[in-house]
Amino acid sequence: MKLKSTLENYLFVLPAVLIFLVFYIIPFIWVFQLGFFDWDGIVPLKDAAYVGLGNFKEILTQDPSWSQAMWNAGYITLIALTFQNALAFLLALACDREIRLKNFYRVIFFIPPVLSEIVVGMVCRFIINDIDGANMINRMLSSIGLSGLAHNWLSNPKTVLTTVALVHSWKGFGWGFLIFLAGLQTIPKELYEAARVDGANCWQSFRKVTVPLMMPVIVLVGILTVLGCMQSFALILGLVGGEFAGHTSVPVLRILAVMRDSSRFGYGCALGINLGVILVVISFIQYTFSKRARNLA
Repeated sequence: MKLKSTLENYLFVLPAVLIFLVFYIIPFIWVFQLGFFDWDGIVPLKDAAYVGLGNFKEILTQDPSWSQAMWNAGYITLIALTFQNALAFLLALACDREIRLKNFYRVIFFIPPVLSEIVVGMVCRFIINDIDGANMINRMLSSIGLSGLAHNWLSNPKTVLTTVALVHSWKGFGWGFLIFLAGLQTIPKELYEAARVDGANCWQSFRKVTVPLMMPVIVLVGILTVLGCMQSFALILGLVGGEFAGHTSVPVLRILAVMRDSSRFGYGCALGINLGVILVVISFIQYTFSKRARNLA
């Protein structure tokens, strides 16, 4: 009877295990293997040249484009970790209180994340860029007397990456908002009442009650933000059409460019493995430091 019950439990998880195996584990092993070959994606793999760690050595020592792509992705991630998550947290705090139309605000804030990144990028491109005189940003600046700041935000190498980062933050803040709000609603109201009875003001309640109890959620949102930003590319394709002379190059776009332009599939796989290792290391470091900060809080 116990054996039958155990087998039934395994049968419930078997579909998920098979899907994970087919779409994640096997492709990962295949990509890891291809990273050791100079393969163009056309000839049989048995005829491709085995280069060992040559692709990985080239990434680290002879590919400044990859370093530039990582730097750009890091800049977008930094904007998202600060601006995007701060905005999401503040809005979650506001919607966690008894305010009018809070359910309406929750729906509105969650609309951008569920939209297609390509569509959002193309719409924002129409709004921001000077297409048929539709540059609304410049019109707004002119209307408040700041016409000197108006220029083509997506055509200037000095502003294009920041513009991409801000649009990406606007597109993704709804995910953080939803997770922060769910975390805030798990905090017992009795803790705030006890703090108020003890004479704590709003800032002290926030610092001593909200922040420590929300620290696991903050860590989760931080890790998800890093992973999402470092793998973003569709929004950039819709917004600026691609790498824009390297100024908006990000890792995934760089991998696609290597495979498409030079047909170096083996090298592209090595780039993908390099990106995966970097993300794992960053997530582990972020988790370790956040765990120490939570223990000190």
